[in-house]
Order: sequence, then C-alpha cells, then structure tokens
Amino acid sequence: MSQEELRATRRRKLGMIFQSFALLPHRTVLDNVAFGLEIQGIPADERHKKAEEILQMVGLGGYGASMPSHLSGGMKQRVGLARALTSDPDILLMDEAFSALDPLIRRDMQDELLDLQQRLAKTIIFVTHDLDEALKLGDRIALMKDGAIVQIGTPEEILTNPENAYVEKFVADVDLTRVLSASDVMRHPEPVAQCTAGPRVALHLMEEHDIPGIFVVTRQRLLRGRVTLDDAAEAVKKGKQMTDILITDIPIVAPDASLGDIISLIVESPYPIAVVDDTGRLKGVISRGAILAALARKGEETHATS
Repeated sequence: MSQEELRATRRRKLGMIFQSFALLPHRTVLDNVAFGLEIQGIPADERHKKAEEILQMVGLGGYGASMPSHLSGGMKQRVGLARALTSDPDILLMDEAFSALDPLIRRDMQDELLDLQQRLAKTIIFVTHDLDEALKLGDRIALMKDGAIVQIGTPEEILTNPENAYVEKFVADVDLTRVLSASDVMRHPEPVAQCTAGPRVALHLMEEHDIPGIFVVTRQRLLRGRVTLDDAAEAVKKGKQMTDILITDIPIVAPDASLGDIISLIVESPYPIAVVDDTGRLKGVISRGAILAALARKGEETHATS
C-alpha cells in the first residue's frame, strides 16, 4: 500500500481499542467518540448523531456532554469501544483492552463485547495474557512464545490437544467447567417418543433400553416434555393418554451453555438436561455421568502429561 492507501485503511477498515483508554482529556465524551469521523471529514451534525447512537449501544446514553475525567475506568473503556465502532470498521484491534479494569468490571466488559460481537458481527483481534479471558472471548486462539505462534485452534482444541509441552503447561490449570459447553458433553437423544405415540409405546422403549424416563418430541424433533417409566406404566393400566402424563417443566439449555451453568442445573434436577436449539429442537441429552466422564478425561490427560 501507498502511504495514502494505508491511512485510508486505518481510518475506515480498522478500529483500535487501547489498554490505557487513550481518550482526549480536553474533549467531551461525544467528541471523543466522533473523533474518527471528524478525521474522515464527516460533517459535525452527522458524526454527532452517529456517535450518540453508538454511545446508546454501549450503555452510555446521556453521557455525551461529560468529560473523560468524570468517568470510571469501565465507562472510559466503553467510550474507547464506542469510538472504535463509530467508524464502522471491518476489524477491531484490542490490545489488552480490559487488563486495566478491576475483575468485576472486566467481566462486565467481556460480556458486553460478546453481546456487541453477536449483534454487529465484527472481526475482533484481541490480545491478552489472561488465558481464561481468551477462552471466554475467542472463537480461535493463537498461542505465542518468544514472538512465534506455537498453536492455533478453537478453545477446545487448545485444551484437549496441546501441540507441545509449553502449551500443556500453559493450559494445565484451566477450569474445564468454564470452557466445555453443552455440545461438548451431550449424547445423542435416543430413544425418544413421538407425541402421537401412546404411553404403551413410551413404556416399551423405556423397558427395552432400560431407562427410567424418555423425552417426548414432535415429528420435527421439537421438545414437548418427558414421561417417566412409572407414569407410563400407570397410564397403560388406566387408559390415559400421553398428554395426561407429560412433564413439561423440565430443565433445558442451549448448545453453547457452559458446563458450570449445567452443573448447577443438574444438581437440582431429578432429570437429565435437554439440549435444545433456538427453534426448540432437541439436539442432545446431558446426564450426571456425561459431566463426570468429561471431567475425568481431562484429569487423566493432565495426569498422563505431568
């Protein structure tokens, strides 16, 4: 690129969020957020309107007239994030953007970033020394040593298939419950009973597979509830229908739910956890045994490499 092309790329394609906030202390929050558009020559009314929209998006609506010195650390970083987003860049570069924040605010900012990424679908390159932060935020992680990349992969790949001893040591103390998701530990949801089937069919399936309960779905695999072996047996004797014994108040989670959240649910539930997608389709089933097996596998891998 020529110098002119490089400047244009930096102004329009890239957004930068700094560890130390890097706000202009003599400008208001609104003018800080609109600064990138000002550099691009956008008229004041247009850039201020856009800046106000982005401030609202990051939870700072009404703070446009404030000065940076009046803001907390978390609020300053939200201003930095808003400034980067105002130019609508293709790529956000975040250089240890949350490391200067206290732990509670840092977690809030991480959650805010994930929410914004979901809504805006921006590519984000996030530099951090905190592995837990990388595992929480990253779809793909590049681990570096002495300036060279030693492994690139998804969080699960990094944890379960370390390339070398350096990566093994780096991930040895990671809390697996914060990394594994429902889709990592669920099993295929078979057998299931159709809504149109009667209690006798459900009873037969449970007896054949030696299970105490079974999930009930539509032909499109939409989850409707669960029936137990005892209830099905009683329904057969008394001539009841499937709808008479269907338990609809059952715990469900999304495929991306963390293992930590699932554990708290399964401890309180007498039933396995149903994993359903955003359309309500049954994708998998999680039992206590599946969670224990996943944690045990990790323990065995750690012991074998130590």
